[in-house]
Amino acid sequence: MAGTWDEQQLIADGFERVYAESDWYDGPRAGLADIGGRPHYFRSDEYDHADEADEYRVWPASEAVVGLEREQWAIFARWNERSEAGEVGPESHPGHGGIDARYDELEQLLAPHRQAPDDARRLVGELRFVEGARYRVDGLDYWIRWRSSR
Repeated sequence: MAGTWDEQQLIADGFERVYAESDWYDGPRAGLADIGGRPHYFRSDEYDHADEADEYRVWPASEAVVGLEREQWAIFARWNERSEAGEVGPESHPGHGGIDARYDELEQLLAPHRQAPDDARRLVGELRFVEGARYRVDGLDYWIRWRSSR
């Protein structure tokens, strides 16, 4: 991590909030973030970090689906707080299935929306980090600035 930034500077520099992350491998692979001020899913299947930006497929998320994504994210974020406090162990992670009935229900409801449609746009995302906890009920510790991939 090269440094951290405050939210006002991120907004001024064109970065947008990330609300949920559903996959991370050496950087964000999938999640939900604002793009042009509106919530979109993003997904990248490439793991080459030759430069600091990654290409993502992006597509809009409906208001109803965003609510469900944020509800599931909040379940995870609260679990993570308890995990980091030493109150629960990794075996209680809601993503394992059978741990949290609502989390499991949301997983099934959201699965079809998390698949990139054939007409998904391709954008390049650049990350900047903010101070504080990695996982928060209202999002993550990084923001993304989007630009055309070509």
